[in-house]
Amino acid sequence: MSSLKGKKLFLLDLDGTLYLDDTLFEGATAFLEHIKSSGGRYMFLTNNSSRGAEDYVAKLNNMGVACTAGDFYTSVDATLRYLSARPAYRKVYAFGTGSFKEQLRKGGVRVTDRLEDGIDCLLMGFDTELTFRKLEDACILLGRGADYIATNPDWVCPTSYGYVPDCGSVAEMLKKATGRSPLFIGKPRPDMVLAAMEKAGFSAEDTLVVGDRLYTDIACGAAAGVDTVLVLSGETRLEDIGELKPTYIMRDIGELLEAIK
Repeated sequence: MSSLKGKKLFLLDLDGTLYLDDTLFEGATAFLEHIKSSGGRYMFLTNNSSRGAEDYVAKLNNMGVACTAGDFYTSVDATLRYLSARPAYRKVYAFGTGSFKEQLRKGGVRVTDRLEDGIDCLLMGFDTELTFRKLEDACILLGRGADYIATNPDWVCPTSYGYVPDCGSVAEMLKKATGRSPLFIGKPRPDMVLAAMEKAGFSAEDTLVVGDRLYTDIACGAAAGVDTVLVLSGETRLEDIGELKPTYIMRDIGELLEAIK
């Protein structure tokens, strides 16, 4: 465990860590400004595949946070990297939002959202446009033996009124119906953290992963061999902490700001 004050690369979760819906948490802007002013770098690592980097840039810009698409690494980015390292699928059924499908198309994946001949993979993301037809299509494809990949295992996505089912919950529902589980990409696999460090040019000792979930954010950082901070502003409560322990525990991003000053 190295000193928080020695960290240079901050890999930050978004939902529940920096903001909730369209409201930045107190101290978030000052935290990001301090990182830049002290010669550090931050990148946003999110498992939320329902929107692309450009959408996140617009969202954060509207909240007063200056950023570019290069500051983001999403579970879709990680999925595209995974797909590029294996033989190409003939046709992928994209179970997700319109933005999700467009991200895959731009990444060179041949996608469809209808049952058609030649589909050899079901690829599922966090779908805020979920319909029963998609669930039926998924059950048919899984019954036919199509490969099954999901962008992330998150059970819920935080909102201002509580939580909504995320990709992991829908995958569990499909498991009950079909007996099949997907290969999950994204956090907690270490790939996103390792790719971000490679992109930014920092070592594991320089890097800190910050998030609100033990089973994705903290597990991902631990798997990549970097220090982690669990903030209690999102999904996790102190009583949830078991065998998997973060390097540090903070109330919120504001307390972390005071710790790194």
